[in-house]
Amino acid sequence: MQRNDEMKLGVFLVQAGFHEAAWRNPSVPANGGVDIDHYAHLAALAEGAAFHFIFLADSPSVLERDHVHIARVSRNDGFEPITLLSALSSLTQHIGMVATATTTYHQPYHLARMLASLDHLSRGRAAWNIVTSGIKFEAPNFGENELPDHDTRYARAREFVQVVKGLWDTWEDDAFLRDKQSGIFADTTKLHLLNHRGSYLSVRGPLNIARPPQGYPVLVQAGASDAGRDFAAEFGEVVFTAAPSLENSKRYYATLKDKARALGRKDDQVLVMPGIVPIVGRTKKEASEKLQKLQSYSHIDVQIGLADRLLGFVTDLRSMDLDSLVPETLPQTKFVQSYQNMLLDLAVRQKFTWRQLIKFISDSKGQLMVVGTPDEVADVMVGAFDQRAADGFNVIPATCPEGLQDFVELVVPELRRRGKFRSRYSGQTLRENLGLKRPLNQFAHQL
Repeated sequence: MQRNDEMKLGVFLVQAGFHEAAWRNPSVPANGGVDIDHYAHLAALAEGAAFHFIFLADSPSVLERDHVHIARVSRNDGFEPITLLSALSSLTQHIGMVATATTTYHQPYHLARMLASLDHLSRGRAAWNIVTSGIKFEAPNFGENELPDHDTRYARAREFVQVVKGLWDTWEDDAFLRDKQSGIFADTTKLHLLNHRGSYLSVRGPLNIARPPQGYPVLVQAGASDAGRDFAAEFGEVVFTAAPSLENSKRYYATLKDKARALGRKDDQVLVMPGIVPIVGRTKKEASEKLQKLQSYSHIDVQIGLADRLLGFVTDLRSMDLDSLVPETLPQTKFVQSYQNMLLDLAVRQKFTWRQLIKFISDSKGQLMVVGTPDEVADVMVGAFDQRAADGFNVIPATCPEGLQDFVELVVPELRRRGKFRSRYSGQTLRENLGLKRPLNQFAHQL
């Protein structure tokens, strides 16, 4: 199917940067996670470069399992995404706002209302990154001992998204008359009561806010397990994935598009946007020195704790012989299975020792990392785009703001020179800028 020859670009913002040791870099504000001015500066950089959206990850818990790890990471002092993006919406005009929120520990009515509010506040620039909780420490924060199992989390997520979409369709687009002469504020013939009773959720409705400007905020998903891919093919309009190799990216892209097509969806309505961690220098040596500097700040307790977490807490690497080869199989995790599978597959193919895998995870967390000149970074991105491994990228700066500024100043002009990235915004809403259709109201459409 035909597609626009320009890639889509988002920016994945972590308060200090994606690298675990980024907060120790002298260029990074140590309190960036709770500094609105820091985020306003990052948003301005991204919007000035015509990025499509800002992407904020989230987990309603501390992710690390012991104090030696917690003591050395900066992520546990940061804003909740919808709150932060609501503030940033008043400081920006064009860039999209992607908020991560879990279907496991939210209630659909609250979340539908908050995301609709963000879409109204931003005049149609909101998006929801739909996740199922995959961190075991979340469960006790919500009165549970353990997470629901993997399949149950996805079954609830499917029902949850349907409920939220139903709530967003409570009111038809022209239901609010606000007619002072007649005294009629709302046309209740255009009000639709949800009355949902399902396996996991019971929600009456109606939602007490007008239908979002975009119909629905853009739906973003990052599923890579079998259940996750099925979910992304059904609901995802932007699909974020970790894809450290071109061949894996091409397979994922083709599989997801096939699954979406089988459900009657158009290729250009399901945008695959892998993560990329660019460390850019004017020379290869300069780029390598930037990575080496970050590596010098990274403590072994952090490296081991991160690897244990991304492998799903089925290992205890402090008790391992780190110079032994990573085995072909590990016990299946109950948590984020796709990450464990991807890292284990890579380790076996590369014949990594545990020490090598820990270093790889510390540098990139399994995302595609490119360390090089603007030409070299652009070559990788354009190659993946042209070979149908990506419709664009979620750019993940290793440090903020320096890493984002390097990408904007050095790589974006090269992508534009090659005709692969736009120089200005083309629409008013995030959907318009991404080329996504505005959904019809499911209840009005049935009449």
